[in-house]
Amino acid sequence: MALAIPSGTAQPNAQLTQQKPLSFDEFLTQSGGDNRYELIDGEVFDLEPTGQHEEVAAFVTTKICVQIERTGLPWFVLQRGLLRPSNAGMTAFRPDVAVVDRDELIKEPFWSEQSILTLGRSIKFVAEVVSSNWQNDYARKVEDYAALGISEYWIADYAGLGGTRHIGKPKQPTLSICTLVDGEYEIHQLRGSEMIVSPTFPELRLTAEQVLRAHR
Repeated sequence: MALAIPSGTAQPNAQLTQQKPLSFDEFLTQSGGDNRYELIDGEVFDLEPTGQHEEVAAFVTTKICVQIERTGLPWFVLQRGLLRPSNAGMTAFRPDVAVVDRDELIKEPFWSEQSILTLGRSIKFVAEVVSSNWQNDYARKVEDYAALGISEYWIADYAGLGGTRHIGKPKQPTLSICTLVDGEYEIHQLRGSEMIVSPTFPELRLTAEQVLRAHR
């Protein structure tokens, strides 16, 4: 399988053209520290972080950092680190925004040398900004982040790229708030002036539109 590089886009690392599924160690070696890739079941995905994508991620990061500072909790925002589920040897997600509990890092086997997390309890919150690989955000990550026990997961689809089963018809920009209940996510879709209700950050005061239009 070959890594799909958009037409006219320079390939950052020629080694990432795949001839076979990659192990986690092979992925780390071949990616060379380039943080625009993640690995799912041995297949490399280009996260395609456009400027607009990064603006939305940065907006969420800024607002979440304010909340963390107000609470005084030992948390911080990790951007572009790797989340490698301990039960998935050929998978390494790279969340756009992840809130990490500093007190749990002592239990993480790789953290002292690499920005790699393996335990769901280290992560209190995750946000993904949707790009062309939207299927992973709406399907695979919903399943795996829930299995890891991550209590809150946002899917910020600012361009309305997701399938109609996820964001409705006609498709439009949508913020999906996934809240863990009895091991599965309850998903609430927000648009326009609808207010975000965050169990992780109950003092947060944001509308869906503020997140989804952060790139404008």
